[in-house]
Amino acid sequence: MLNIIGAIVSGLIVGALARFFYPGPVEMGWTMTILLGIGGSLLAGLVTASRAPGGIGGGVNRAGCLASVIGAIVLIFIGRLLGWHL
Repeated sequence: MLNIIGAIVSGLIVGALARFFYPGPVEMGWTMTILLGIGGSLLAGLVTASRAPGGIGGGVNRAGCLASVIGAIVLIFIGRLLGWHL
């Protein structure tokens, strides 16, 4: 149960940071912001897991948080490229 709450809180933080740093307005509700942050974290985790010596589950670090925000920004860009209203 605590893992789910942690994923929601970190998803909210990552999603909010991605919306803040993305150029231009990104209108979405809290639920979509949380899902965006979780999706960005998953995308960054999949990309970096092959390069990390410890694999997935190495704990929280600054590089992982930055990669999660960048992953969420990439998801916003891809969503707009596909015509979704993000």
